[in-house]
Amino acid sequence: MAIRKIEIMDTTLRDGEQTSSVSFSASEKLTIAKLLLEELKVDRIEIASARVSEGELQAVKDVTEWAAENGYLNTVEVLTFVDNGVSINWMIEAGAKVQNLLTKGSLNHLTHQLKKTSNQHFKEIEEAIKLASKKDIETNIYLEDWSNGMRNSKVYVFEFLEFLSTQHVKRIMLPDTLGILTPKESYEYVKEIKEKYPNLHFDFHAHNDYDLGVSNAMEALKAGADGLHLTVNGMGERAGNAPMASTIAVINDFLPHIEIGVNEKMLYTVSKLVENFSGVVIPANKPIIGANVFTQTAGIHADGDNKKNLYFSDLLPERFGRKRQYALGKASGKANIQKNLQELGLQLNDEDLKKVTQRIIELGDKKQVVSKEDLPYIISDVLDRTYEEKVKVNSYVLTHSKGLKPSTTVSISIENEVFEEHAQGDGQFDAFMNAIRNVFKTKKMVLPDLIDYAVRIPPGSRSDALCETIITWKNSEKEFKTRGLDSDQTVSAIKATEKMLNIIIN
Repeated sequence: MAIRKIEIMDTTLRDGEQTSSVSFSASEKLTIAKLLLEELKVDRIEIASARVSEGELQAVKDVTEWAAENGYLNTVEVLTFVDNGVSINWMIEAGAKVQNLLTKGSLNHLTHQLKKTSNQHFKEIEEAIKLASKKDIETNIYLEDWSNGMRNSKVYVFEFLEFLSTQHVKRIMLPDTLGILTPKESYEYVKEIKEKYPNLHFDFHAHNDYDLGVSNAMEALKAGADGLHLTVNGMGERAGNAPMASTIAVINDFLPHIEIGVNEKMLYTVSKLVENFSGVVIPANKPIIGANVFTQTAGIHADGDNKKNLYFSDLLPERFGRKRQYALGKASGKANIQKNLQELGLQLNDEDLKKVTQRIIELGDKKQVVSKEDLPYIISDVLDRTYEEKVKVNSYVLTHSKGLKPSTTVSISIENEVFEEHAQGDGQFDAFMNAIRNVFKTKKMVLPDLIDYAVRIPPGSRSDALCETIITWKNSEKEFKTRGLDSDQTVSAIKATEKMLNIIIN
């Protein structure tokens, strides 16, 4: 099959901006436009709707000024309307050279929204195209609600296409405006049109209301579509548009006869920038660009990756400027941990690796995922235990109420003898220490002085991060440190104290 080059038009800055609560500033639009054309290398971008606002006009001016200076002006498009030249005047002021004229692609829209006949509508469109041509503006045509038109008023759609075949139009754009098509329909409708008008350029514009946007785009290309409209992160009205990243990956992997110019390596970078500007968070499981999609969690998968990459597919993260990760948690095995240790440049013997694995599983029961950055803290915590465990903090209750002093009730075993004690303090940890002191008084033992208390969390962590507490103690003989690790700061301090108790009693 002959290789066929198709165009990718990004409409994040126009259709994607119809995402609820999203509005890009002029500077954000310019930044995104530059990335889309210079780095992601899409063929065209649709950046605005004419007549929206003064702010939108300024944003388009900024983009067209930059585009004109850098040879991209004919790739920058604006949605316009059949409005007796008002949109054309707006475009002239904005410096834009390509209009995407919105027209009615279904008899239902034409009859009930415009309340006009097809001949009346076509005549107005012809005048709009002529005016644009006179003003040196190129015209593409949107057939709004085309998908319903093909289902319910096909005669009208082909009458419209026959009219457009006589006009000075560069592209005809076929939107599934309400996201209603199935893949079978997408293929059949586009194929029927391309067979009748093989020399016309048709773009397919998918929406994602049934989560079929990528599938429909794929079928439209198989049927002969000459271009696709996509948005970064699948942004758009309602459920959004066909997403850029997934669609590009599908084309590259499953449609070898289709050639596109999009730079895969920039998909993730552009997606993250749009996420930051829009405030719309990318779901963690979003294909290609989600935080978790290249993360193996199950230990058996990490083990398989060590043995001839058994769990690899063509979706290699490096294609998209990303790296494979191995999550650490209760489902982790030694293979997951070894993968993370390799990245950190660390090695452990089998016995220590077993201890670290067990500690990660314990932490995973409390904290869903342990990060790679947590690993050095965990290793330090586990390998710090060089003593025989004679003291064990069995359980405790920590209370902190407004207007009352914090208090603790603790149960502790010392060489298999169980003690319970209650105490108050200036804080929860102070109350805990007072209770422990009371227990050790009965054993005629004095606890060392706490001379320093430091808390740290891995860099870049969130509020649920593992917390390492390092306490420095001093008694008559020496000064020493103990560490505790937990997702709760007070609990990590208690674990550090438990280590201290075992050191002084051994």
